[in-house]
Amino acid sequence: MDELVERVDGRDHVVGVVSRRQAVRERWLHRVAVTVCRDGLGRVLVHRRAEHLSRFPGFHEVLVGGAVNVGESYEQAAARELTEELGIRVQPRLLFTFVNRAGLSPHWLGVHEAVMPDAVVPDPDEVAWHGWLTEPELRSALLEWRFTPDSHEAFSRYLAVE
Repeated sequence: MDELVERVDGRDHVVGVVSRRQAVRERWLHRVAVTVCRDGLGRVLVHRRAEHLSRFPGFHEVLVGGAVNVGESYEQAAARELTEELGIRVQPRLLFTFVNRAGLSPHWLGVHEAVMPDAVVPDPDEVAWHGWLTEPELRSALLEWRFTPDSHEAFSRYLAVE
């Protein structure tokens, strides 16, 4: 069954409940929550998506996250996604939101930050590889590796507010 999301307008106000598949197909705005994960040394967690995933299989990401479910806040969704994808329970801090037009369809993207323990246990159904990169290493990787469209836009905005 497809997950339900809140369709929102250009000001991020809820206008209805739809399936995520329909929101993507119709290019309706909906909400997605992501987190930039850092360790105690300031390195950024980067991961490669599993090859069998329907969206951007095998691409690298600098963000961990997913759709905001009906009735969830950005922060609640980001915390849930960190638990589901990395097996970690932390409360990420919302930094900013913006309408992201990169990727499969436009969506409001809530970008969070969280300091993580070094030992994360990614869900193998979601994550094929992960590693901690310094900012210079990540800047090089962003030029050389295949990253999701969200990663480029959100991370450049993240660096601007850091």
